[in-house]
Amino acid sequence: MKLLILNGPNLNLLGTREPGIYGNSSMESFLDTLRKDFPQVEIDYFQSNIEGEMIDKMQEVGFTYDGIVLNAGAYTHTSVALHDCIRAIKAPVIEVHISNVHTREEFRHKSMISAACKGVICGFGMDSYRLAVCSFLM
Repeated sequence: MKLLILNGPNLNLLGTREPGIYGNSSMESFLDTLRKDFPQVEIDYFQSNIEGEMIDKMQEVGFTYDGIVLNAGAYTHTSVALHDCIRAIKAPVIEVHISNVHTREEFRHKSMISAACKGVICGFGMDSYRLAVCSFLM
């Protein structure tokens, strides 16, 4: 099984960005743990602050990978383009968020991509990614 974890804007700052919301773990250190926990899954990772690069990456892998774990960051709430890309590819996409977006600012309560995704996981910290990977193994 081959999965892509795709992170959007500002998620390159995990571990230092608002630790009260996002925790103290960097994505790189969490990826090491995730790969050890799921040795049967090849987990690739890509992060971009640029919406078009995220779309390009999903189109690149979306017809050959078994799934995509997507934390679109702030683009979750604004991007019809990401929604359309998710609908256009074959690989199922699980939307993830580290924080519970429904307990935060009201503008974070609406996702433009949820309707195109297979499922949504939010509010479990970095374990939101782990739960998403597990969902592909069920």
